[in-house]
Amino acid sequence: MNCILIIDKPPDWTSQDVCSKLRGALREKRVGHSGTLDPMATGVLPVFVGRATRAVEFAANDRKRYTAALRLGTVTDTQDTSGNILETHPADVSESDLLAALREFTGPIKQIPPMYSAVKIGGKKLYELARRGESVERPAREITVYSLSLLGVSGGDWLLDVECSKGTYIRTLCHDIGARLGCGGCMASLRRTQAGAFGIGDARALPEVLERAESGTLAEISLPVDTLFASRPAVTLTPAQEKRCRCGNEFAVGTPDGEYRVYAQSGEFLMLGRAENQKMRTVKSFFAV
Repeated sequence: MNCILIIDKPPDWTSQDVCSKLRGALREKRVGHSGTLDPMATGVLPVFVGRATRAVEFAANDRKRYTAALRLGTVTDTQDTSGNILETHPADVSESDLLAALREFTGPIKQIPPMYSAVKIGGKKLYELARRGESVERPAREITVYSLSLLGVSGGDWLLDVECSKGTYIRTLCHDIGARLGCGGCMASLRRTQAGAFGIGDARALPEVLERAESGTLAEISLPVDTLFASRPAVTLTPAQEKRCRCGNEFAVGTPDGEYRVYAQSGEFLMLGRAENQKMRTVKSFFAV
């Protein structure tokens, strides 16, 4: 099977847990995801199966969108409610104060990765150091928050809608907003609602996916790999062009410069290609070899 599965990741599972479960259920070693979700987070997790794993690199850079619960007045070592509480403060923050702070965290901003993260410093993952009680200096990284808006209040937590770039830590965003407001803050919950072209409406619960894998009906909810490249125009090759394509050679085309979804006359998706100066070359192939 070569496809994309959009999983609604359950809480308390790592993204790798999901992939490992699917490897066993599908009897396929080539299973990978395009963006890690913390164990407490839920929502859209695109999982790539078989030759579709060759497309992971393209999905990993896509924008992500989340609904996050910001709990003001609490600071933890993990920057979310799964960690140990380090500080508590009164959180007498008005909606207008919060909205003003949110504007400061919109656009290109610098963010210091949390100690409880998989970022490597000196060849060691930060969370491994954190579990030993160590803390090291981490260089700030530039990320982009494309939009950051207030959805309302739930159980005393402020609900935020966040659209951001790859590499953004939402729990760090919550921590930093709390620090800016002077009362501290952490993330109380997180749900990914969009990952590139895939939204929460495309996602399926893991038990359903596993049940369909067992019953042989998984194809009914799986997506072909070319779905990921739907924004690129399509090109269908002649037999002569297809032969050169399958050999990895460039070939003449009459298309404008740019990236294309490239198909055989049979309808088989062959590759993502790039045309330049009337020549098409392979960016990444997806046909069986």
